[in-house]
Amino acid sequence: MAQPIPKGYHSVTPHLTVRDVARAIDFYKRAFGATEVSALTMPGGKIGHAELTIGDSKIMLAEEFPGANRSPESLGGTAVQLHLYFKDVDSAFQQAVAAGAKADMPPTDMFWGDRYGKLTDPFGHSWGLATHIKDCTPEEMQKGMEEAFAKMGAKHA
Repeated sequence: MAQPIPKGYHSVTPHLTVRDVARAIDFYKRAFGATEVSALTMPGGKIGHAELTIGDSKIMLAEEFPGANRSPESLGGTAVQLHLYFKDVDSAFQQAVAAGAKADMPPTDMFWGDRYGKLTDPFGHSWGLATHIKDCTPEEMQKGMEEAFAKMGAKHA
């Protein structure tokens, strides 16, 4: 009997639209150590859908189709960021950059207890990479956020 949530999946699984799924599979393998689970080939030879595992989580990839699936490249950016934890964020960050990701913010110790950096992959998807370095209470995080915003001179409405 089929299980409502397939074995190996969590309740939420990112499903990314990209131009050129085959190239994306190669990038995610080199950048994040992804493992290919499956890939479905469309007529004409392009991969239309793929499933990968990164760490203990799955992601799905879909080929961009005008009028159906649109990639960040077509939309001019993304409003979504994917967050990955690594044992060594600095090494993982450098590996992703070496594989072709754009470094948006190098790994830095953050007020919420993570060493954290940001990347954009060659397909326009935004990634946050982190190593958890300190357990913080919600009060410590709130105080840290207020101090960070004060340093930036920014106000959040």
